[in-house]
Amino acid sequence: MTEDQLRELIQGPQDVEWKYEMRRECQEILPGLILGPLQAAKSLNILQGLGVTHVLCIRDAKEAFSVKPRFPEIFRYMVVDLADSEEQNLIRYFPAARAFIDNAIQGGGRVLVHCNGGISSSPAFVIMFVMQHFQIAWEDAMHYVQNRRYCISPNSGFISQIKEYEPIYKASVAVAQHPAPQIDRSASRRKREADEDEEETGRSDKRQAVDEEEEDGNDPNAMEF
Repeated sequence: MTEDQLRELIQGPQDVEWKYEMRRECQEILPGLILGPLQAAKSLNILQGLGVTHVLCIRDAKEAFSVKPRFPEIFRYMVVDLADSEEQNLIRYFPAARAFIDNAIQGGGRVLVHCNGGISSSPAFVIMFVMQHFQIAWEDAMHYVQNRRYCISPNSGFISQIKEYEPIYKASVAVAQHPAPQIDRSASRRKREADEDEEETGRSDKRQAVDEEEEDGNDPNAMEF
C-alpha cells in the first residue's frame, strides 16, 4: 500500500457531515463491521435494517442488567465483561473478540460491536482489529476509526494498550510469514541408526582383530622385554 493509498484509506468518506446526534447511531467501519452504542443494539428494527447477524457486546459487569443480549434467538452474541478504566487489561480479551468478528465477516455476516455509549471500550477493540486487519500503525488505525465515528475517545489506559499491541501483532505476522523450518525427524532417526550400526560394526571388527591375534599367540596387552 502506497502512502497516498494509506492516507486515502484513513481519511475515509469525505461527504459525511458529522452531527452530535450521530453518536446515538451506528457507523460501518469496515465492510461487515459496524460500531455503535447500546441504543442501536436495543432496536430490532435497526439491527435488521443494518443486516446484522452477530453482536459483540462489551460491558462493565455492573451494567449487566441493562447492557445485555436482547435478541439471542435471532442474532449470535458474544459478551465481554470489562471495566472502562485505565487499569483494565484489554489485550487479554482481544484474541477471542477478533476471532468472533473474523468468523462473522468471513461467513458472510455483519457484526455490530458496541458498548454502552460506543465511545471508549468498543472503539478500542475496533481500533485494534483495524490495526491488525490492515497491518498499519496504531495512530493510523485510530484515525481510521475516528474518521468514521468521530465521537470515539478510548480512555488513556486503553490507548496505551493499543500502542502496546502494535509490536505484538507485527511479531505474529512476522512469524506467520517466516515459519521455523520443519525438522525431518525421520531423517534424524535414520542418521542416528546408521551411526549406531557403524559404531557396532567398528566394535565387531575390533573384537575380530583381537581374537585373531590371540589365536596367533600374540597377546596385544603383553609387554615386551
